[in-house]
Formats: sequence, C-alpha cells, structure tokens
Amino acid sequence: FFEFLPLSSSFIILVRERRIYKTPTSLSYKRIYLGSFLSTMLSRPFALRSLSCFAQRSAVCHRPLNSQMSAGLNHVGERMYSNSNTMLFASREDIKGYLSGKAAVGNDVLGAMEALSNADAVCFDVDSTVINEEGIDVLADSLGKGKEVAELTAAAMTGTTKFEDALAMRLDLLKPSLKDIEDCLEKHPLELTEGVEEFIESLLDKGVDVYLVSGGFRIMIEPVAQAVCVAKTNIYANTILFDEDGKYAGFDANEPTSADMGKPKALTQIKEETGAETMVMIGDGATDAQAKPPANAFIGFGGVAMREAVREKADWFVMDFKDLTEIINKFHKN
Repeated sequence: FFEFLPLSSSFIILVRERRIYKTPTSLSYKRIYLGSFLSTMLSRPFALRSLSCFAQRSAVCHRPLNSQMSAGLNHVGERMYSNSNTMLFASREDIKGYLSGKAAVGNDVLGAMEALSNADAVCFDVDSTVINEEGIDVLADSLGKGKEVAELTAAAMTGTTKFEDALAMRLDLLKPSLKDIEDCLEKHPLELTEGVEEFIESLLDKGVDVYLVSGGFRIMIEPVAQAVCVAKTNIYANTILFDEDGKYAGFDANEPTSADMGKPKALTQIKEETGAETMVMIGDGATDAQAKPPANAFIGFGGVAMREAVREKADWFVMDFKDLTEIINKFHKN
C-alpha cells in the first residue's frame, strides 16, 4: 500500500493546489497525506478514474509500480474512458432554449454548443489554455531569455509568423538541455487554469475522449497530462531531441504540431485512428482556430490570454471553463 501511496498523495496535493509537483517519496509525506487520501477516495464518485490516473502518473514519472496493480489500474482506466456507449443526447432545440436570453460571443455559438454536447472527442491546446501560462516562456525565463522568446511566442499565437519558423527560432535561442528543463519544472511547477480540471473530469466521466494537441514540448506537457488524467498516448506535441549527454540536439520535425497547419493534421490523424465523429477544438491561439476543419467546432478560450484575432474566428468564445462544464453536465449523457 505504501508503495502506491506516494502516487495517491501527490494527486491529492495537486487537486487542491492546482500545481504540478513531483511525486513525494518521504515517509513524512505519507503520514501527512494518508488521511487526506483515504477521505478523498472514499467520498469522491470518481475514485475509479482517479486510480487509473495514478497508473498513468507512474508511467510518466518512470516510477516503478507493481505490475499486477498497474495492469489492473490500466484495465479500469480503459473501461472508464471508453466512449463506446456514448449516445447523442442534446438536440438543437434543447440548446436553443438554453441559449435564449444568454449573452454569448461567437460566429456560431449554437453550433459550437451542439458540437460540444454531442462530442466524442475534445482536443485542447495546452499553453494559456490548460495551463495559465506559456510553457516555452517559462523555460525561457529560467534561462534568462524571456523577453526575446516571449516576442516570438506572441507572433506565433497571433499568426503573424509561421509557427515552424517561430518554433525553430525560439529553440535556437534557448538550446535547452534535459537538465535545464528538469530544473525549470522543479523551480516553477506549471499551474492548471482555473476550472479546467473540473471540465476535463466532466468530459471523462461522460465518456468523451480528451486529447492535448500543442505546439509546446512533450517533455513539459506530460506532467500536465498526468494532472488531468489524460494518457500519454493522447498527447500530440513537439519532441525536443537530446544527445547522449542530455544536451540539446534539435527537435523532431516529423511531429505534426512542429509546423504551421499542424493541428489540423493531428486532429485528422485522431479522427482516422479513433473513428471520432464529433470533435471540438479548444484553445487560445491562431493555430487552434486552424483546426476547424477537421474539428466540427472551434471554441476560443480567452481566460488567460485575450487575442482579438482568435475571438473573431471562434464559433464560441469563452473566458471561463465553467461555461463549458455547464454545457457538458446539462446536455451530454452517456
């Protein structure tokens, strides 16, 4: 039990503080959070899903987990996350009645709400959407090159510079080693955006598949995925390459998200591999707006960074994840 407890207690800390920490290992942590772990697991209706999340945390952190326990947890996770029994529930008339009299911004708010209500897959950008900052800017700040990189990030997000050009220029400036990235995450744990955890929890509980599709770096996104119980296999992001000494050696240009129009390619791949029929893209940047099509709807998120170009392109533009959670809980049933 104590071998498993560090994973559990880490999850409880993360849920309460919305910060992504390394898994605690000391006995003092075990003692402090044992009561919290037991009370939370007994009271939460999502205990089984949480257990499968712990198995994913073990895989991402490269921490050993009893093989029988790991297999059992993954099996639970597969059952919990399967969307094979999801039924389309919301009709356009249902949502039209709900929307009547509400102030909502977007080019096709009704269509976006309908798509979200009937979604079998929802794809999220990560930076300034799932987390409340830009991961590459955090890394740049830790290396003393924050201003230069932030300017390139802004150009990529607004669409004034091709994404692949901005990515290459930023990485050429930083040349981050593996240790640089590990030290950055140790000193500045990434923080979840308010309300996103509850929204993703609602999606998973309804049987909706969740993907993280980002122009950011896989090595920095994996802990974020852990935090919201998204499997590593559901991450589409850029891979930084290191040599045998851990020094920066470039990035994998074969990743679909490494170039402009990469997110539509990633979503097309997801649709082809999973057979998803109704897909929604949620994000704060111009590259997220590009993802429709193949996404059936693009929901712009401005709760962290308000970008006018994104608001103008969004089917529905929201400032708070609570608006999306309300739609899922009210209209989507499995």
